[in-house]
Order: sequence, then structure tokens, then C-alpha cells
Amino acid sequence: MGEEESDLKSVVAQKGMSFTINLWEDRTRGEQWVPSYDSSVFALTGDDFLRTTSNNAVDSGNRQFEFEALQSGTHRLEFQKRMAWKFTSEDRRVFLVDVKEAEGEGSVR
Repeated sequence: MGEEESDLKSVVAQKGMSFTINLWEDRTRGEQWVPSYDSSVFALTGDDFLRTTSNNAVDSGNRQFEFEALQSGTHRLEFQKRMAWKFTSEDRRVFLVDVKEAEGEGSVR
């Protein structure tokens, strides 16, 4: 897809278990991260915003996305930073998630 290897971030997860992606978001500027993924591979189980500034005029912090890995293999998870008034994304982050089989699954006896 034209991405350099350095642009991709690797994550290792276990099938049936949750993993978390944290991204900085400045809501004062209208930023919002929007995930794009195959819902047969990942289930979004949590979406929280953890405010890290103590100033009433600033609303920024870490956006925490929690996913459950549903299928083993290597899968793409993309986030686009959107602004409410723009049609194009401001930024993006791409993760390659290597989902391993749970212990005891997939083995032939």
C-alpha cells in the first residue's frame, strides 16, 4: 500500500484476548481518532478518553481503544485523525496486529 516499514507499528495479541491502542488527542482543536478495521477480525470493546491536562480551557489527553482479537493471523488496524470541519484526515496511524492462537488452540493431536 505504499507505506514504509517505519510507518507501520507492530502489535502482538492473543486470539480471544483484549489489547489496547493509545493515541494522543487534542479535543480543544476538534481532533478525533477514527478507527478502521475488519469487524470479523477485531471487536471494539472499549473507547475511553483519559484527560491529562488540568487546565479548564484545554481538553487533551490519551484516547484509549480496546479491541478483542477474533481471528489469528496478521491484520491491519488503521486510525485517522479527523477534524469535524475537514473532509480529509489530518494524520493517520497504521498498526499491523499479529494475533497468535490461544494456548491449546489449533494444535492437532
